[in-house]
Amino acid sequence: MHRRRNIVALATATIVAVALAACGGGSGNSTPTSSVNNAATPAPAPTKASGTIILATTTSTQDTGLLDWLVPAFEKETGYSVKTVAVGSGAAIAMATSGDADVLLVHSPDAEKTMVAAGDGIERTLVMHNDFIIVGPKSDPAGIKSAKTTNEAMTDIADKKALFISRGDDSGTNALELKLWKGLKIAPSGQSWYQETGQGMGATLQVASQKAAYTISDRGTYLAQQKNIDLDILFQGDPALLNVYHVIVVNPAKHPKVNVVGARAFAAYVVRPDIQAQIGAFGKDKYHQALFFPDAGKPDPTASGSPTPASGAAPTTSAD
Repeated sequence: MHRRRNIVALATATIVAVALAACGGGSGNSTPTSSVNNAATPAPAPTKASGTIILATTTSTQDTGLLDWLVPAFEKETGYSVKTVAVGSGAAIAMATSGDADVLLVHSPDAEKTMVAAGDGIERTLVMHNDFIIVGPKSDPAGIKSAKTTNEAMTDIADKKALFISRGDDSGTNALELKLWKGLKIAPSGQSWYQETGQGMGATLQVASQKAAYTISDRGTYLAQQKNIDLDILFQGDPALLNVYHVIVVNPAKHPKVNVVGARAFAAYVVRPDIQAQIGAFGKDKYHQALFFPDAGKPDPTASGSPTPASGAAPTTSAD
């Protein structure tokens, strides 16, 4: 026992001696000598976060290519790993209500509000918007190109029994479409002219193109798919077709396994001014128009009494 104590004492004394020699070179001076670089030592780089975030989002953010740069840029800057699940907004919200997602980026305002009211989501924040458009064959058999309103265009399709392809997937786009039919007191389900794909926007556009049918699409996905389909924009510009995206953190008080720190980091990232500027520029080089309009910090058009964003429902096609 005495031998072990002596060894420990000797080792401790040796370490102290070495440390003192390193600090003062044995001179007793605690400051570095003139031979040492006196420049301030750079602060260590911030430690990056680690862990995985589950992002549940709509197919339009994937089909447009927006996530192809947004997610890797976020991962590189923060150190988080993002698992992206791109489904319809309804399915994304269902994931959140089951505690199977950390953060949402979706565009189904009524369903979002219901989710937040139920306590499954918090900090719902406006991110961006674009608009919905009605596309179809160039021949326009229902004659909707001359319609003055969305309601008139949809009524013409139903009256002419022109083939219409619905996503039928409880997505934000599908919710908007069903809301339009309901407002017109038209029940298209089961009609010979009405078909559902149960798929995302890109796949639904492909089906509509193959069948020379009408469908409703977000503008961004249509532009991204335009070269691969034979569909024209036949109706656009009605404020009723505004398409608004929010980021929502899944409530950790109700779903304890949620990575709320990572979720908040992603939510803060997408509304940051420099990222908002990049969202606004996204697509301009390729499509000569923006696919999304940044809205962080602006009045929320989905809130009761809020105005429509100044850029309007139909983005310009100018190459600015």
